[in-house]
Amino acid sequence: MPLIKYGEYRPDVSDYEGATTKNILNVLPQGDGYGPFPDFTSYSAVLPGMCRGAFYALKGDGTVATFAGTEDKLYIFDNTTFAWVDASKGGGTYSALSGTAQWRFAQFNNLVFATQANNVLQVFNLSSSTQFEDAQGEPPQAAYIEVVGRFLVLSGLLSAPYRIQWSGLNDVNSANSWTSGVNSCDFQDLPDGGIVRGVAGGEYGTIFQDQAIRRMIYAPGSPVIFQIERVTQDQGLYAPYSVIRSGDAIFFYSAKGFYKIEPGGLPQQIGRERVDRTFFANLDKGNLQLFIGAADPRGTRVFWAYKSVNGATGSYDTILGYDRALDRFFPIRMRGQYLLGISQTGLTLESLDDLSASIDAMSASLDSYATSVTPEISQFDTANVLGFFRGGNLEATLETPEQGTDGTRIFIKGFRPVTDAAHVFGMASFRDNQQAGVTITPEALINPRTGRCDFRKETRYSRFRTRIPEGAAWSFNVGIEPDIVAAGAL
Repeated sequence: MPLIKYGEYRPDVSDYEGATTKNILNVLPQGDGYGPFPDFTSYSAVLPGMCRGAFYALKGDGTVATFAGTEDKLYIFDNTTFAWVDASKGGGTYSALSGTAQWRFAQFNNLVFATQANNVLQVFNLSSSTQFEDAQGEPPQAAYIEVVGRFLVLSGLLSAPYRIQWSGLNDVNSANSWTSGVNSCDFQDLPDGGIVRGVAGGEYGTIFQDQAIRRMIYAPGSPVIFQIERVTQDQGLYAPYSVIRSGDAIFFYSAKGFYKIEPGGLPQQIGRERVDRTFFANLDKGNLQLFIGAADPRGTRVFWAYKSVNGATGSYDTILGYDRALDRFFPIRMRGQYLLGISQTGLTLESLDDLSASIDAMSASLDSYATSVTPEISQFDTANVLGFFRGGNLEATLETPEQGTDGTRIFIKGFRPVTDAAHVFGMASFRDNQQAGVTITPEALINPRTGRCDFRKETRYSRFRTRIPEGAAWSFNVGIEPDIVAAGAL
């Protein structure tokens, strides 16, 4: 029989005699089928507490400063020792985060801001600070922060949840930065649409509420400062940390599923009749603080980490990826605390001289530092350690759509996996009618001489599955070439 490709991951629809699959795991979509997804590798020392938010900033000299927050502390990463140094105001502790919240960060020129609704806005000067301090000008306590044009915008305000407030123009940390009417500083109360759940920044802002999305456009010389216009009615943001700004596009999850917004456009559904129903059924709705979106700065992919209904307390256990260029989703099995795009710190010869341990004891190869200023997708794992996805390949599972021959019986002799993986296991599902449960044959290791996975099974309907073990080297897996005959014609 001709090649049966694995197809697009669309678990929401039937795959019978289709071109889509319900079952792939730990693979990346690519032009020739699917490729491997690398495992997590540790980079930093242990953060002294569960990660509740993280961020990296580029300093004026081109080096990187990395920050992380725990329930009641803020830390900065030591680029030489790889340890986390307490950078909390005065070395003290903050009012604890709400159980459903995360620290949020933003960089404005040489200043890094950190916010959560239970504390005063914090600021860190990359040129001179060793600890955060209270931002000047009495800004409101806020859950979310973004840079829109040349303004700092706060939302999720503790005292006014239906309001957004912005700083002065190019004035974000002075005595008058948050004084309404001074240097274009102002606020806007939104009359409907529910609580403000965040703003996606850029040259203009996209305001997300419970049941509305609005756009804020700077209007120089106008008394209103920002022209605020409604983009959607009765559609808003379901999970506040699901918003992703990737290049010129915004991705988010609403109560109606996954969406994207292209520049100046309206929300477009990307998950309908593909992953939306399956995802929502699997999502732990009581732990939306673990539903975290992040963009891969090195590619066209975005990722949403989330805790499933059966996941362990305090961490996410699944990552759903979406490739914008290929318009395809893919699931990854991965546990962690916080997902983000971040840049590994650079390393100079001078800092090598300062290392107390030997080069052999370093947690990352020196070869990786040549492109260290280029950010990549990363996470804090369940051990409070920051790292990157640079390890050996995860165990990969790929399954074809279900095949049948109008109800007549078939005999399966095996199949040939179309992949460059040298170590592959093959198996097949079988059932005699569409109402029956699915049973799986025992695994068959690929024969290195024939390139086939051989087994024998008579059935009416079957899916063909390959499993590539963890750590195996491979670069593509397209599909399978089955060896099937009519039952009895052996």
